[in-house]
Amino acid sequence: MTSGPRLLATVEGYAVEGGYDLPYAPTTCFAPAISLKHFDGPGEAANLWVEFESAVRHLPGLGFDGIRLTVEWARIEPRQGQIDQLALLRYLEMARFAKSLGLHVTVVIIDQAWPSWLGQEAWLLPWVVPHFVEHVKRVVTTMAGSIDNFILFANWAHLLNGFTEASCPPWRRRASDDAFRAQVQLRKMTDLILREEAVAPLLVNEWYVVDADDVKGLATLRSEGVRDEIHVRSILEGFGPTKCNAGILIRVGNEFQPR
Repeated sequence: MTSGPRLLATVEGYAVEGGYDLPYAPTTCFAPAISLKHFDGPGEAANLWVEFESAVRHLPGLGFDGIRLTVEWARIEPRQGQIDQLALLRYLEMARFAKSLGLHVTVVIIDQAWPSWLGQEAWLLPWVVPHFVEHVKRVVTTMAGSIDNFILFANWAHLLNGFTEASCPPWRRRASDDAFRAQVQLRKMTDLILREEAVAPLLVNEWYVVDADDVKGLATLRSEGVRDEIHVRSILEGFGPTKCNAGILIRVGNEFQPR
């Protein structure tokens, strides 16, 4: 591993895996807006659910120390109480492959999408809290030994902007009081995880995110001495409402190549 903070390529599950918010596929909090044609869904995306290995194998040669892998709750538990063990094991397989390349693996529990059954205002609903804690423990227990760290919420702003800017679920503008209450609940959920002795030590303390095409921003973060991790978004541009501005890789025919 290089000196200084680890440089991780992000794998944004919802935007790159494919198979979300389609008929007979796992549905997320974005499904209602997609159904109303407010924007396009990810569709089959870049199909990294199947082709993960073909893309990730390029990262060591591009100077990356690891990956930030978003483990999508909607795929693991598409309906309340219905756990897709094969999906959970596929994420484990992805992590093991990355480790076999010598890559550090940080797992993200929640990025911008969550299962539709949690509702549009999940972070306001007290009944969601125990389900979240159970989900975190399930993921970490299953993947223990094949991951190095994990992050509960990749970006709180993404979750709270749905109340303040209507830029994502629950699509409400100027609901600052609800945004505050959602923030309180997110802190409560974090505190509950910190009490889990087997889980808490794996939490990443400090990370920063930079776009794949922001060379200046990446250089600045490195020079400022970020302690833990720098996350470069994203391994691929992706598709749908959570896609990135640029990808580290592009698809050329049936192959992935550095951009």
